[in-house]
Amino acid sequence: MMEKIIRKGEYEWELPIGTVPDMRVPGRFYLSQQLMGTLEEGAVTQLANIATLPGICKHSLAMPDIHWGYGFPIGGVGAFTMDEGIISPGGVGFDINCGVRLMATPLHRSDLKQVKKVLQELYTTVPTGVGTKSCITASDRDLNRIMTEGARWTVEEGYGTERDLLWCEEQGHIEGADISHVSQKARKRGRPQCGTLGSGNHFLEIQCVEEIFDPEAAQAFGIEAGQICIMIHCGSRGLGHQICTDHLKTLEDASKKYHIPLADKQLACAPLTSPEGEAYLSAMACAANYAWANRQMIMHLTREVFSRAFSLSAEEMPLVYDVTHNVAKIEEHMVDGKRTTLCVHRKGATRAFGPGTHDLPPGCDTIGQPVIIPGSMGSSSYLLKGTTGAMEKTFGSTCHGAGRVLSRSQAKKQATGESIQETLGRNGITVLAPSAGSIAEEAPNAYKPSGEVVKVVHEAGISARVARLNPIGVIKG
Repeated sequence: MMEKIIRKGEYEWELPIGTVPDMRVPGRFYLSQQLMGTLEEGAVTQLANIATLPGICKHSLAMPDIHWGYGFPIGGVGAFTMDEGIISPGGVGFDINCGVRLMATPLHRSDLKQVKKVLQELYTTVPTGVGTKSCITASDRDLNRIMTEGARWTVEEGYGTERDLLWCEEQGHIEGADISHVSQKARKRGRPQCGTLGSGNHFLEIQCVEEIFDPEAAQAFGIEAGQICIMIHCGSRGLGHQICTDHLKTLEDASKKYHIPLADKQLACAPLTSPEGEAYLSAMACAANYAWANRQMIMHLTREVFSRAFSLSAEEMPLVYDVTHNVAKIEEHMVDGKRTTLCVHRKGATRAFGPGTHDLPPGCDTIGQPVIIPGSMGSSSYLLKGTTGAMEKTFGSTCHGAGRVLSRSQAKKQATGESIQETLGRNGITVLAPSAGSIAEEAPNAYKPSGEVVKVVHEAGISARVARLNPIGVIKG
């Protein structure tokens, strides 16, 4: 498999048609020579398998944070035509609309003299980890509105501002959500969790803007050197996981019903225009909307902590942007010189729309979409901007993070959570988590270097660096 890879440029690599049987298009991935040693053969095979699916356009794609996942590799992107194409939960993931938002504050590093005290207050205020419950009690009617209205419901209930919606991908809401395709089990799991931080690699970080690369874009996004920001990484919690689980069973049967040959059973799918495909797409939208409401609620709780500690108003703590990593969306893109409606799957990949495209926040028409790339708890995160190159090469997509190189079990064997916590503390990074094990699973060395991953997408022209942020206080789920 690996010997079939062809180098197409300094950072672009191709899997030619024939790498696996029945490929309809080539595979294309972005990686530096330095990161080639992190490339897993299983992830390469998954990328080739995507190219066998009906209706796929141009290439199956993967970003430099590529690693093995369920169905698609993490970092995978696939765009499918509406008439012949498919929808696959394996191209979205179990944590539907796992994503990241960045909130600015007027504070600078010198203003934050008691990081541990503020972090402890955040940890006490934001329910964190497996089995935690929200501070709000959502009724059945509330849950219906959360799933259909997304972040709009949260704002209307007083947990945010109208501006928050403008600085959020899709304004925090996808059309087409249909609650009739969400099971009672999914509803039961989701009802108590809106406003909670999940486990695994989910986090809430206090960060400091360490470096500005693009002053014009930074100013447009409301970012300056030395500024304190908050980054929130979370998704749709148990509701999204259950929706994926429920519909996978249906789509496994649909693959057989519609005679879709699968190179991997984890790519279970259905035609976009089929009842099964439409049902999954509408249920997925419910989970995506829930995730936006969840991150909005966590941001509201964070604002309350900073308001008490520093006498700040919500307006003084604006949302920089919110992006989704795991979703399939109906978008228009240029294909062979024609504007074409496609279903773009992004699995561990971030939308990176360039200048002049739709759904850009106010004042960003000539700059492009803000793009947020989290690092690990011991490495830098980045704020990027979308580019014309991304629109031309990757259906407006870029990486979503550093990308794992060690499994959670492997990471736990290399160092204890206590030792990692001590090492990070000596480097000026305070970490809180429900258990030492959750810290060990997310050790910084379990991930690729975030700076190198971002360098690849920047040099390849599929997003551009705006700012670098360093963690100073981290809450792990």
